[in-house]
Amino acid sequence: MADTTLRIDGNTLRLPGGVAVRFIRTLRLPETGTHPLPPGLGEFPVRRVADYGDRVPEAWRARGGVMLPVYLREAMWLSFAGTSEPAALQVGVGKVCAVSGRPWSDRLAHDPQNYVVLPRQPWLDGINSGTGTVRQFVAVPLGLGATVEGQVTGEEVWGGVQLRSFALNDRELARWREEERQRAERTRAMPPPSGYGAAMPGGLPTAASGGFGAAMPMAAPPASGGFGAAMPMAAPSAPGAVPAPAAGAAPASPPRAAAAMGLGVGGSMRQEVYQDDRPLTDWSEQPAGRVFVHLVTPPEWHRITGEAAPPSPVDRAAYTRAGLPWFDYYDEDAQDLAPTDPLRSVKPVGDWLGDDHEPWQPPTPGQTQQLKDAPGKPVEDGDW
Repeated sequence: MADTTLRIDGNTLRLPGGVAVRFIRTLRLPETGTHPLPPGLGEFPVRRVADYGDRVPEAWRARGGVMLPVYLREAMWLSFAGTSEPAALQVGVGKVCAVSGRPWSDRLAHDPQNYVVLPRQPWLDGINSGTGTVRQFVAVPLGLGATVEGQVTGEEVWGGVQLRSFALNDRELARWREEERQRAERTRAMPPPSGYGAAMPGGLPTAASGGFGAAMPMAAPPASGGFGAAMPMAAPSAPGAVPAPAAGAAPASPPRAAAAMGLGVGGSMRQEVYQDDRPLTDWSEQPAGRVFVHLVTPPEWHRITGEAAPPSPVDRAAYTRAGLPWFDYYDEDAQDLAPTDPLRSVKPVGDWLGDDHEPWQPPTPGQTQQLKDAPGKPVEDGDW
């Protein structure tokens, strides 16, 4: 029987069906212009809401899921590296679809598409708001109207991030697994390449090479309650039982209304959201799993968990001056989704929070690394 439990593995959410999601801290982009992909600056720590039932608001306990700490105006992106089998993943920001701009739906849709296709979509840095571009996810408090939720629906009720995964149906999953088995056998039977035309070592950048998606820790995890243990998402076994707090947690205090956070948008970057080339009938009608991700301010994180939040994000200009890499990703076999009207019209958080005075220095051309396929340059014809 397939495992239907959603788990935390280190800081990775593992949804049923093999979907892996990490929340990555990153540089916040200016709200004007279009930019390369910003780097990963370490993972957000993720904790179960159920483990702090006496310290979180009642609404959080009712929604369950997980929580992570974010600073005001801090940017994040979602990494799907490690996803093992094809999946359709719905991503909601305040229960507004980050792909279609439509209200959160329990079903997959093609027109407009309301999900990303994994593992083809390696990451998602923001809402699908332009042709070949997205607008960066940026944390803002609820109540200002600056979130995507507030601008699209006119209300700010949910906040946070919502994820729901769908696996292939049994027939298509069996077919995909058989094709993968045959592909692996052909690969093993092939002699290693050599000579002219042999593949160069490397491939897509990894954590070891410091490429896009490599989580660069901003600080070591705490000695107690570290980030490495796999923690099931299931509720406590004893009905009504409240789990013991993590080692080093603050003394219990009555739950209060936490400073609720949602996602608005920041700068624009070059990133495609890929169109699904499968019919909807290839996917299971029932989701494999879902999770509500609560966004917590650093002071609330410390009050609830007893842990210090990660340090504030690195200065953008200092990063660029140091010559560290930015990235560009292109998949020549994939088709970009057209943006929808609700998301195209979402305004950046600076319209509510004021101008961004953090210094900005654009990367030099040599700092931007091309990932996957080279987009190539047009070939001009002449007289002949």
